[in-house]
Amino acid sequence: MMNRRLFAAPAAVLAVALVALCVPSAWTQPPDGGGKGGFGGKGGFGGKGGPGGQERKILKDFDKDNDGWLNAEERKAAREAVKKGGGGGFGFGGPKGGFGKGGERGRPGPKMTPAEVKNYPDAALYDRAVLRTIFLDFENADWEAEIQDFHGTDVDVPATATVDGKKYPNVGVHFRGMSSYFAVGAGSKRSLNLSFDMADGKQRLYGYKTLNLLNSHEDPSMMSTVLYSHVARQYMPAPKANFVNVVINGEFWGVYGSVQQFDKVFLKENYKTTKGTRWKVRGSPGGRGGLEYFGDDVSAYKRIFTIKSEDNEEAWKALAHLCKVLNQTPADQLEAALKPILDVDEVLWFLALDVALINGDGFWVRASDYSLYLDDKGKFHLIPSDMNEGFRPAGGPGMGGPGGPGGGFFRFAPPGVLFPEPMQNMLQMTDAQKKEVAALQKEVDVALEKLMTEEQQKQFKEMKDRGPGGPGGGPGGGFGPPGGGGGPGGGGGGRGMELDPLVGLADPNKPLRSKLLAVPALRAKYLADVKKIAADALDWKNFGPVVMGYRKLIEKDVEIDTRKLDSFEAFKRNTDDAPPAAGGAGPGGGRGFGQGMNLRAFAEQRRTYLMNYSEAKKAGP
Repeated sequence: MMNRRLFAAPAAVLAVALVALCVPSAWTQPPDGGGKGGFGGKGGFGGKGGPGGQERKILKDFDKDNDGWLNAEERKAAREAVKKGGGGGFGFGGPKGGFGKGGERGRPGPKMTPAEVKNYPDAALYDRAVLRTIFLDFENADWEAEIQDFHGTDVDVPATATVDGKKYPNVGVHFRGMSSYFAVGAGSKRSLNLSFDMADGKQRLYGYKTLNLLNSHEDPSMMSTVLYSHVARQYMPAPKANFVNVVINGEFWGVYGSVQQFDKVFLKENYKTTKGTRWKVRGSPGGRGGLEYFGDDVSAYKRIFTIKSEDNEEAWKALAHLCKVLNQTPADQLEAALKPILDVDEVLWFLALDVALINGDGFWVRASDYSLYLDDKGKFHLIPSDMNEGFRPAGGPGMGGPGGPGGGFFRFAPPGVLFPEPMQNMLQMTDAQKKEVAALQKEVDVALEKLMTEEQQKQFKEMKDRGPGGPGGGPGGGFGPPGGGGGPGGGGGGRGMELDPLVGLADPNKPLRSKLLAVPALRAKYLADVKKIAADALDWKNFGPVVMGYRKLIEKDVEIDTRKLDSFEAFKRNTDDAPPAAGGAGPGGGRGFGQGMNLRAFAEQRRTYLMNYSEAKKAGP
């Protein structure tokens, strides 16, 4: 039971305490996670028991027939054990309530059968002109609760997938994502991962063994991932992406973004080999994946980079060496020193895309949410990963500045909220505890009302009604300071559509940006890349037909999608060919967490700013 006497304190003290509780300022951590006092202890935010930690390995403990996956009987035992142990993998399950449009829980969608949909057996899996339907049939009616119970573990729940009239048995399914999972409750659309090779190592869907189906969290346009992929792939290797419809147990669950897995298939398609080492830098409030040098002890890097291929000690040593060269080589020698071990031109495109398209989950903000590849010739490559928060003004909901991580779970809390629901779910609070929190919240509200003047109360109510970030892409709900120092000759950050391409050049946590762009020749090449993206990819003559094509493809299905996270009106407003006259960023019509921006308004305003950016113009094409 919480100590209610806390709220007998004077109102001024209460207000200070409330701010201290709601602002996680201590979460910009050193590589070891800030010692023993962090959320989940040593190992970074979450450690093994919290967000950002490794998945809990329980499959082998319940796989009685040793076939590599759990049947119904084995899952029943595992599920009971997981519940007794405190929830799926991370020590907490997802939210019980659902966030649908307008804060409402998702509702059952139309019934649908394979005979009612069009098949595309001759089209490639990621054909952008095709809207396939993936049918998933689970043996249990409580499939959603079962998948939630196993979230954060290595257990997938099997389903029979039907695609283009063909059945694929025992496809493994789990919820994917962090904020897109914890901020969205049962009954609303959550992102899915499908493993076609779970039970049969040779089973593929048009040559691919893994599908990532995204719920378009904080993206009313639903297009950020597919558009970012479309633009990025014009300049460098990046995951393919398109749209699919999903039907679960005969019910339409709506339109999902489908993005390619970073696996050996991706390597073969883009680098003509399957050899090498792959890492993922997962998103977290203190990602620290900016390629800082932490010494030669590889254990420091293992706490930040998650290896996705066979573990290889030599590859870890190569990663530490890359960081050492990047951080300790003088600027006038850096390009020559890096060329044998880093695809520098490719990295410059990676960084240019990140800022030109204002990726809210990007390297410039979080130094995480990207993929890293060491090829068989000893050269490193950076590859875009999470692409679902692009094409919006800098400083919108969830974006911090380059001086600290943007986003995180607490970006969803409206002003004045004592204990945000995502935090309650992360701590796996009981219903009784949640009732106590609600009672405490009422006392806080009363105390704050007494503390403030009538005018302050009015302003505070407007802030709460707007949600994090406010209208027009106001201050971000993330943890970092806005803008950040640009360093000598560097950009000062900027807000909205004027995010400086040279943002954060003095940021020591992101040496891949600050060190590379301190080299005059590399800086000039980077700025030329930024200008190229603006001139070509963001030209509405080129970009517009892509947006309109996707809108035409999915519009009717978005309209009947009862599980989507934002309203149909928000989708239309964000994808309309005629941008709002007032600047393009209006209410998203969704859960209040993100407002989005009209895509044409973004393209035209961002392009204008970048094309007129003085240093970019000096750099030339």
